[in-house]
Amino acid sequence: MRKTVLYPLVALGAAAGSLVVASPASAHGYVSSPPSRQALCAQGKVAGCGPIQYEPQSVEGPKGLKSCNAGLSQFGVLDDDSRNWPATQVGTSVTFNWVLTARHATSTWEYFIGNTRVAQFNDGGKQPNATVSHQVSLAGYSGRQKILAVWNIADTANAFYNCVDVQIGSGGGSTPTPTPTRTPSAKPTATKSPTKAPTTTAAPTSAKPTQATGTAWTAGTSYKVGDVVTYDGRRYQCRQAHTAIYTWEPIYTLALWLPV
Repeated sequence: MRKTVLYPLVALGAAAGSLVVASPASAHGYVSSPPSRQALCAQGKVAGCGPIQYEPQSVEGPKGLKSCNAGLSQFGVLDDDSRNWPATQVGTSVTFNWVLTARHATSTWEYFIGNTRVAQFNDGGKQPNATVSHQVSLAGYSGRQKILAVWNIADTANAFYNCVDVQIGSGGGSTPTPTPTRTPSAKPTATKSPTKAPTTTAAPTSAKPTQATGTAWTAGTSYKVGDVVTYDGRRYQCRQAHTAIYTWEPIYTLALWLPV
């Protein structure tokens, strides 16, 4: 059965340190890198995505589908190829990284290009870690490709779906243009007298995030509901109690963090 995340969340469970026993809003999982379409929406790199931007981990539907949105109309934007989704430049071997906010027992992980399955990993019903990585060979493919990544759950009839746009080999992709080097002017410029910085003693900061300003998000820190952190120049408020780990940065796990 699909667990729906409603925003804003109300009456969150405060099961500290464990997402498995937290409220049902702990949700599920998605491909964080190369960024899936739902990850790009959650990061704000693609605009006008609708509700998927708030719950990228919730694209769940019956096993055996070949759609990016798992047949869910509210996430229909994920199947819209005309949106010119950014494609990540990759080689012929790619590591796909999943972020799991609920660690469901797993049967298999599958990767498809069109109707061809290019890789499968069998977990045999085990509970995965909070982050999962798979190295997938894309040998024989080139140019822009849409890869469907599927997480098949062992104890339900459902799976989670992600579409990842990549550019295999040279051409296209999302490689940034180098910033041109500015040529210094030959005209001499006046030399300003250095301004002496005032001597002040910085006030000590608390290691704990505060409601007012927030401190930098840090892996290994235990956060409780209502804590405020900063990450990548933005402020986020904790939705669910948990202990942070790398790849659970606020920009990627909006089931755990609310932008404020």
